[in-house]
Amino acid sequence: MRNCFRLLLLIASPLLATATDFTVHVSDATGSAVAGASVRIYRLSNNANVGSANTSAAGTAVFPILQPGPWRVQVLAPGFAEKIVETGEQSNADLNVQLKVAVRNETVVVTATETPLPADETGAPVETVDRGTLLNRQPVDAADAIRYLAGAVINTDGRRGGLASLFVRGGDSDYNKVIVDGVPVNEPGGIFDFGVVPTIGGDRFEFVRGPESVLYGSDALTSVVQLFSATGTTRTPELTLSSYGGTFSTADGSASVAGAVGRIDYNLFAEQFNSLGQGINDAYSNSSEGANIGMKLASRVALRFRTRHTTERSGVQSFFNFNGQELIPPDSDQRARQNNFLASGDLLVQTGSQWNHSFSGYEYHHVRENLDNFMDPGRESPAFGNFDFPFDSYADLNRAGFMYHGEYDPRLWARTNFGYEFEDENGFIGDLTALPLTHGLRRNHALYAEQVLSFSRLTLVAGGRFVHNESFGNTGVPRAALTFLAHRGSAKVGATRLRVAYGQGIKEPSLDESFGTASFFIIPNPKLRPERNQTIETGFVQNFLKDRYSLSGTYYHNLFRDQITSTFDPTTFISQFINLNRSLAHGAEIEFHGRPANRVSLDAAYTYTSSQILQSPLATDPLVAAGQPLLRRPKHAGSATVNYLSTRWGANLSAVGIGRRTDSDFLGLTPHVDHAAGYVRADVSGWYELQRHVTAFVSVENLLNKRYEEAAGFPALKANFRAGLRFRFGGE
Repeated sequence: MRNCFRLLLLIASPLLATATDFTVHVSDATGSAVAGASVRIYRLSNNANVGSANTSAAGTAVFPILQPGPWRVQVLAPGFAEKIVETGEQSNADLNVQLKVAVRNETVVVTATETPLPADETGAPVETVDRGTLLNRQPVDAADAIRYLAGAVINTDGRRGGLASLFVRGGDSDYNKVIVDGVPVNEPGGIFDFGVVPTIGGDRFEFVRGPESVLYGSDALTSVVQLFSATGTTRTPELTLSSYGGTFSTADGSASVAGAVGRIDYNLFAEQFNSLGQGINDAYSNSSEGANIGMKLASRVALRFRTRHTTERSGVQSFFNFNGQELIPPDSDQRARQNNFLASGDLLVQTGSQWNHSFSGYEYHHVRENLDNFMDPGRESPAFGNFDFPFDSYADLNRAGFMYHGEYDPRLWARTNFGYEFEDENGFIGDLTALPLTHGLRRNHALYAEQVLSFSRLTLVAGGRFVHNESFGNTGVPRAALTFLAHRGSAKVGATRLRVAYGQGIKEPSLDESFGTASFFIIPNPKLRPERNQTIETGFVQNFLKDRYSLSGTYYHNLFRDQITSTFDPTTFISQFINLNRSLAHGAEIEFHGRPANRVSLDAAYTYTSSQILQSPLATDPLVAAGQPLLRRPKHAGSATVNYLSTRWGANLSAVGIGRRTDSDFLGLTPHVDHAAGYVRADVSGWYELQRHVTAFVSVENLLNKRYEEAAGFPALKANFRAGLRFRFGGE
């Protein structure tokens, strides 16, 4: 009898396992596993959430579901279109879901709402640079990766190694929050150099326009840029070796190894880039190393560790050539260096079918130095004489923090995000040849919450953040966005969506503004308020031809206030920082995205920006007085790209056009400089798989060999090319 019972149990056990376990396999169009996809199961009758999980490195999510269906299975993976599959009442078999790449407005993104959502439901304009585009375009750094996105204006002070800044919707260059692998990497006060972030190991960039301080706090006044590292997925380790050379004695070598073993996935990468540059004192080098390692500790618990380190050195020619005229010689001895390190650890925990929790700790250490040893003859102006004084500008900044993010997802149409953040900002800044360095320390706290409600035609996103900053005290910021599906669409004329949004953004003062500077004549102001932005925007998205094409338009109005400037006392020659200036920027953004074939994508954008300084009573230069347009903000900017990506070869053609904009030398040079001329830059790149393990690639920048300046006085590189080979082994 006992043996019979054992036999029946042995026969029934597979049936019991089949009845209780439901496995979803997620792959892309090539059949490769998609790791990290959010899979949620809802009861078809009432849209109640009965299970949620993220796919493993093998692309699977397992649900111990006891009750029968029918179910509605939702799969959200960044970079792909949303996929919803309905199952039968008694369907307990494994479900295979293949994701497709969509036009950009339907691509799933994370940054806009901190959880995966299709871009057209977030209530904010979102652009992405996916892995295929990075492979085709082969950008050297983050600045080149995002310069062709709608609404992005990149200004680089010179060539490779020069400070690369981002201007969005008329905002200052320190009004953009930058996040790399979950770590905020802006300096306190918002400054960030996009030119020293290599794209090695990157999976995608996400770029959100508009104020996002509700989710991301300080610096997110006009945009958020986020870089995500790639995750290993293949059982057999994939080893990639790459090397290329090019004009200006450019040489680069990189290596990476990625894969997944059991519960562990990994991606390790390193790169070394060197170039002598164009002209004297224009050499540049950048070395980078990083890792992305994940571990599935249990069915509902996962741990991920990510780190990056970059070391950069460059010659600094400084400003010398204005709109094609070399008015002064370049600086022959100024040098700059940076050393950046970041690390983050994320613990992801699911409690029940409706709750997700993320506990994150991070640290970012940033050291930069700019050194000029002696005065270069000829670098002088009628107003100031020889202005090339020796200096040794130095900053040693550290940011460490803890973040908790919770997500409650009871229904298909309702999702609540909330969290707590703590950060410790600590740094020394000043001139090593002058006074002792300034030391600044802030410990800040924040609470935030955001509600997402999605009905048949209406999507509402609303939230707020409470901030306690040790410099300016307590403040709050709100944001709300409403998206309405005005027309569901047909095969020829697709869905029509209308949206309207209101939001606020804040930026904390920099350490030298709050705590002091290395000068007898500039004193800090510990009572500075945060700079603020108030934005109203409205727009539409219209799809065409089975949603293969989309046209969108946005009108935005930004009011910037409490902007920090400095007073000056002519009797004591002492300056102090103060919240005094106000400005506005409003305009329109038009975007076109198309996918005429599965392997081809077309993107074009145009941005019109009208800006004006409203209040600047302490201005000493007429160009920055009230009534003038903001510096370096072009009225007209546009871009266009064509991308082809197949299994054997890929190609990309991109162009960007920037109109004339107000700028200055601020030195009284002769002739007077009051603008930077407009320009067009075109790039072309591609790759071809010579055989299974070897790929050749080439990239040509400034294809038309245009002479132009992104910032007045700093000429860009002439036409230049890079070509090389990539070797790939394993990865099956």
